[in-house]
Amino acid sequence: MTHLRVKREQPLVVETLARRFANLSQEMSAAELTADSPARSSAESFLLQRVQPAMTGLIDGSLSTLAPIFAVALATHRPHYAFFAGLATAIGAGVSMTFSEGLSDTGELTGRGNPFVRGGITGAGTFLGGILHTLPFLISTYDAALIFAVVVVAFELVALAAIRWRFFKTPFLQSFASIALGGVIIVAVSAALGGAAG
Repeated sequence: MTHLRVKREQPLVVETLARRFANLSQEMSAAELTADSPARSSAESFLLQRVQPAMTGLIDGSLSTLAPIFAVALATHRPHYAFFAGLATAIGAGVSMTFSEGLSDTGELTGRGNPFVRGGITGAGTFLGGILHTLPFLISTYDAALIFAVVVVAFELVALAAIRWRFFKTPFLQSFASIALGGVIIVAVSAALGGAAG
């Protein structure tokens, strides 16, 4: 009888030890994460809560507003019309991205920070990215306005690539090529639409 009792108790002892070991491992992992988090929090929080929302807005504003601006400019040859198209697009895109980013998550689970602050940063970046290449169309001469706008777009692409290189350690040429590819596609579409309308 004693021999049978020992055999029955052996699995229980092994199971108890396994559970204790698993709990201990989880506690140690949690302690390590807690100990590491203060060292990582400042840099990662800045990237997640400030730089990344700003970068999202700048890229969106710099690229998404190209199509309506250049389509109107090429279709009408009137810089004044292109300016108001760009202004309206920059404002609309800025408001849209503010709500999109702010409502995407509360920041509690992802650690991305206050949604209102994050949304405001993204919206401001979107407006800034869209308004920069809109301002050249205040020039009354069509050819001068178009050339100046293209120069501003080129500056925006370089600046975006430099920001990605500075904060996200992405190779500058790779970043520039990726962003420029998106810009070329959008400009080509807007040129085709503007030419067809004109």
